[in-house]
Amino acid sequence: MLAAAAWIRVVAVRGYPAPHWTGDSPSYLEAALHLRPGETRPSGYPILLWLLKPFHSFTVMVSVQHAIGVLGGVLVYLLVWRAARAAWPVGPDGDAGRWAWRDFAPGLLAAPLTLPVLLDDYQIALEHMLMSDSLFTFLMLAAVTAALWRRRTTWWLGALAGMFAAFAAVTRSAGLPLVAVILVGMLLRRAGWRPLVAVVIAFVLPLGGYMYWFKQTYGQFTVSKASSIWLYGRTAAFADCNKIKPSPELRIMCPQPSNPDIAPAFAVLWTDDSPFHRIPGWITGEEANRLSSEFTKQAIEKQPGDYARVVVRDTWRSFDWHREPYPTPWTWLEYVFPEGESWDDEQALVAVKYDPSGGETKVVQPWAGRMQSYQRHMAMPGTFLGIILLGGLVGALPHLGRGGIRRRLLGPVRHWGTGALMPWGTSLALLVIPAATADFDYRYVLPAVPFACVALGLALIPAPRRVRDDPADADGPEEDDDEPVAEERLSA
Repeated sequence: MLAAAAWIRVVAVRGYPAPHWTGDSPSYLEAALHLRPGETRPSGYPILLWLLKPFHSFTVMVSVQHAIGVLGGVLVYLLVWRAARAAWPVGPDGDAGRWAWRDFAPGLLAAPLTLPVLLDDYQIALEHMLMSDSLFTFLMLAAVTAALWRRRTTWWLGALAGMFAAFAAVTRSAGLPLVAVILVGMLLRRAGWRPLVAVVIAFVLPLGGYMYWFKQTYGQFTVSKASSIWLYGRTAAFADCNKIKPSPELRIMCPQPSNPDIAPAFAVLWTDDSPFHRIPGWITGEEANRLSSEFTKQAIEKQPGDYARVVVRDTWRSFDWHREPYPTPWTWLEYVFPEGESWDDEQALVAVKYDPSGGETKVVQPWAGRMQSYQRHMAMPGTFLGIILLGGLVGALPHLGRGGIRRRLLGPVRHWGTGALMPWGTSLALLVIPAATADFDYRYVLPAVPFACVALGLALIPAPRRVRDDPADADGPEEDDDEPVAEERLSA
């Protein structure tokens, strides 16, 4: 599977030697060219682009992003394989047949779970975009891997988890609340106070450093100058000014989208219907951020039920079998390999500064035709993500309840099934956070996939068999987490 994943990415790069561009791509590239924090989005991804700038090649850039995608699949495999190898039951006689089965079973469990990460065409297309999502997914996956690498997390693994989570947060703002999921998951697994403190410190220091860099550039100690406009765009789907009754100053923010084919959030931010065109400084100005914050607060307070309804509706879109033209008739088509070339003057002006040959979306045959044929047959519908998430939850909950909640929280961590709740919660959060704070977009769904696969893998690992369950053992010392023999003694 790893070889197949590498080969199909070679086909993608040869067929499309330049990246796929979206409306956000020029701003990422501008931030990389000048090495400065972006005004509306965190700049972790532009730092990667800046590091690759000496190559002056978009082909190198997309190749690195594909390599990052493959490494994400490797992390999924390693985490499930390692957990299964440590916990897989072994017969008391230790005969050769049982040992052979134990050697191969972890790989047979872990390998299929990498398929939605390594071979799904949507994932490959996401890696080919000049966007932050593939880097963000890998960083967040590395944070969860560090937190789950041992049954009982050490302080240095906690520090690694916090550091990777911080890097993810300055790559995409959706990563900011995800550190809470890691902390709760570690509490459920009785990690101890040292790893928890290490996570917090290692998360706060890089994040604080980025915010200080932002303050030195723009004079504000924050992550972006437009922190409220995205949530304002979310309210456009339900805000009714007849119910809100805003003040005369805020009435300018009442959404009035005119095109039913365009999502309200997109309309009020990026089209001629946007109120920000009538506000000094546009969306990056202080006035725009202040008015957006005040209007959003009133809209959610006056219409909490309508807000909850659109969040549930757009979260549920993640599990649709077919993709729909949302949020615009053209946006969703940017997330597949195109049949023809597309270009505009804004992209050309920025691209030539990074790569003298330009970044035009080249279509090279016969490789591009092979990639288009591949994407017609190897694109995973969202319904499968729903099934994987459901399987992970159903498999993890019995392990949490086995022996009682108190024992699971206060006793030694004996089983990896409890750890499934951390990646499961991360996967669900990655679906809910955009639906609650911005809008639904198909590229927001894909980062949730590897975490759902890890959760399902950990949930499927059977609990160790024990002849008796001594209550005194609940408060006993923890076995060595790195040696499978610890679980073998429990099985015996």
